[in-house]
Amino acid sequence: MTDRRRTGAVNSLTSGALDLPASGVRFADRHDAGRRLAALVADLHLDEPLVVGIPRGGVPVAAEVALALKAPLDIVVVRKVGAPLNPEYALGALAEGDVSVVDQETARLLGLSPTELQNVVGHARQELSERMRRYRADNPPVPLVGRTVVLVDDGLATGRTAQAAARSLRRRGAARVILAVPVAAPESLRSMRHLVDDVVCVEMPEELWAIGLWYEDFRPTSDQEVADLLAERTAARVPPPRGPQHPTAIQPPSVELIEGPAPAEDSSVPPD
Repeated sequence: MTDRRRTGAVNSLTSGALDLPASGVRFADRHDAGRRLAALVADLHLDEPLVVGIPRGGVPVAAEVALALKAPLDIVVVRKVGAPLNPEYALGALAEGDVSVVDQETARLLGLSPTELQNVVGHARQELSERMRRYRADNPPVPLVGRTVVLVDDGLATGRTAQAAARSLRRRGAARVILAVPVAAPESLRSMRHLVDDVVCVEMPEELWAIGLWYEDFRPTSDQEVADLLAERTAARVPPPRGPQHPTAIQPPSVELIEGPAPAEDSSVPPD
């Protein structure tokens, strides 16, 4: 890859022009990416945060962040909504808690009728339910009300899954949401400005191309690895902050329509 740029940490979405040094860094694997990311997240000095990874690939990264912060680890289950003839092309994403984010302009450009779009979303919803059964099993999610949550994935391409995940965390009562990713497309990070309170990112190249290109080892993460990492961090769980807690009101299930075409997801990366 040529002309890769690095930002270091991006700790504010409200700043102006971005200063991009001329060199980039490839991560050895997701655990290496997590350790590099954790060093930057630690600079925020968060008070008793909860680290939440997006399965599957985001969990090894999140586990390293949780270990460094001595924080509990949990997951937020998300499912991308792919185009009918190209599942890697993102129309939007779903997340646990009846969160649905769909790009209506992309659906229009693909010529999808309302009925076809409803069918695509319905199929993705079934897959999301299956993922929740597989990952949650009999283990309830960690309570989020009043807490600072660090949302972690292994990279941000279009940002659709991160948008759905952040909305899910807010709906479940998170007081603050910090997005932390090893590598991201600049425009995708900017699209998160109204959904998260802060961002930490190690690499933000002008041309992302593919998340997998930023890793020496980008083999798919298995369900067993996700389960093992969650089990390892169970002992680190800490009680939620004391004092009155006022959860965000749960809204009825709906599909939120957002503006702007989403670029194609990286088809060369093994889908989670």
